[in-house]
Amino acid sequence: MSTRFLILFLLLSNLIYAQAPAPEDFHTPVSIPIKLSGNFGELRSNHFHSGIDIKTEGKTGLPIYAAANGEVSRIKISPSGFGLALYLDHPNGKTTVYAHLLSFRDDIQAYAKKIQYERESFAVDLAVPQGTFQVKKGELIAHSGNSGSSGGPHLHFEIRDTESQKPQNPLLYKFPVIDDMKPKILAVAIYPLSEDAHVYGKPDSRLIETVYYDGAYHLKGNPTIPVYGKVGFGLQTMDYLNGSWSKCGVYEISLSVDQQPIYSFRLDEFSFDETRYLNSHIDYAHYRQHARRIQRNWVEQGNKLSNYPTLENQGIVNLSDGQPHQINYVVKDVYGNKSTLAFRVKSRASALDKPEKNGPLISFDEETIFEKPGVEAHFTAGTFYSDFNLEYAKKPANNLYYSPLHKLHNDRLPVHHSYLLKIKADELPDSLQPKSLIAVIDEKSGKKWSLGGAYKDGWVTARIRQMGTFAISVDTVAPTIRPLSIQGRKSLTEKNRIRFKISDDFSGIDSYRGEIDGQWVLFEYDAKNSLITYSFDKDRFQFGKQHQLNLTVTDNKGNATKYEATFYR
Repeated sequence: MSTRFLILFLLLSNLIYAQAPAPEDFHTPVSIPIKLSGNFGELRSNHFHSGIDIKTEGKTGLPIYAAANGEVSRIKISPSGFGLALYLDHPNGKTTVYAHLLSFRDDIQAYAKKIQYERESFAVDLAVPQGTFQVKKGELIAHSGNSGSSGGPHLHFEIRDTESQKPQNPLLYKFPVIDDMKPKILAVAIYPLSEDAHVYGKPDSRLIETVYYDGAYHLKGNPTIPVYGKVGFGLQTMDYLNGSWSKCGVYEISLSVDQQPIYSFRLDEFSFDETRYLNSHIDYAHYRQHARRIQRNWVEQGNKLSNYPTLENQGIVNLSDGQPHQINYVVKDVYGNKSTLAFRVKSRASALDKPEKNGPLISFDEETIFEKPGVEAHFTAGTFYSDFNLEYAKKPANNLYYSPLHKLHNDRLPVHHSYLLKIKADELPDSLQPKSLIAVIDEKSGKKWSLGGAYKDGWVTARIRQMGTFAISVDTVAPTIRPLSIQGRKSLTEKNRIRFKISDDFSGIDSYRGEIDGQWVLFEYDAKNSLITYSFDKDRFQFGKQHQLNLTVTDNKGNATKYEATFYR
């Protein structure tokens, strides 16, 4: 390459780079001080939190601004999940996401509504053609809300790598968030992981609470813990940020034994393909029993999460040498605040009675078909995170179900991939076959939930993602429709909208359709509140006349309820 060409290449490269904003050059998406109710990577049900939750002062309707120059690439509207969500692609290779919105900017809102009417569907997921909506940094794009599965008014904000769609930690991008509070360490767990392993002379895991003094965390009572064999450690930890008492997640956990690093976990980014591995990252059984999330600092064989920069021997330590050992933890947040915990263990052998193992061995990395009279479960490789012996029990049918109750292990065992469950339908009347499904039954309360499914060739089958107690049930009851804006099927009680409460007590709402004067109209669906709302549309609704309203709501087993009304508006 000639010198002249090299100089020209470098100049062009610098020019191109200068035109793209630096990765940290993002505008705050709100005009109020940023206070968080949730942070990136926070431990949630079946997933890591993929953004930050910005408080909106308990209100909806606050202006939301583009974080950088770019264009709208995706519009998603859903009755659950993110609700109303907007995606912007930026020249720096990042995508920002704004979710749980009340509404989009007028031109974006009109664009989405046009397609909703064309498709006759409230829920849409739109890939927006390039160049349709160009936006400038700091430009108004939407208003904050509480849509989808939001638990209260806030803005869910994400930064993703555009090409991979991996969410990245927004707090690494220098937003004006104040945090001078150290993470909290609440408890340590120790897990025996080999047949000869034990803690305090027992082959069961042990949880030890912590106390804080002299600027560090310590085990309560400062014990030296007797252990033996291959063991793993775990930590219950959380973080707080200034201006909020919301419990947030930590950024980094590091563990060393005798000053040798053996494990670390860090949340710069993660992959949506891997987010469900959270159920292996935590002690899932403890969470199900006690509602406390202990982060395991050792990694099961079936856990493919990529967020472990340091991992020696899967984080498992062999403490069979009869010697004392020093255990050290360092826990950090994004802003450099850190907490430490140090304690000692002593390797001490003890005779153990080996627990009896019942049921067939299920290998996490092999395809397995489990069969018992009247039930089959088809597990693909990777359905579970580690090997286990599947315990099975069967109870006779009762007057609530159309099959015996089949207990597959227990609901404290996490399931990664869904599997096919089949239950023999010998006791199911022919007339109820179209209404049949598989129900899961809570062992303590006896309450049941629908897992869906269908009858075929003498079996009711469903793809499910949990273990527990299952049986065949039916749903023959249609959904309910309760008007909130119409009295006596003829008098409006609200001037600008029509609202209904819709619900189904078992299989769940599958679809709904509202028509006025024979034309489909856009009823927005708020699933968490069982609410559908039609706002009178001056561009599509003719005022000053009598109207005929027809609403049909159908559940997942084809049971339908119809509502009709005649009103003047």
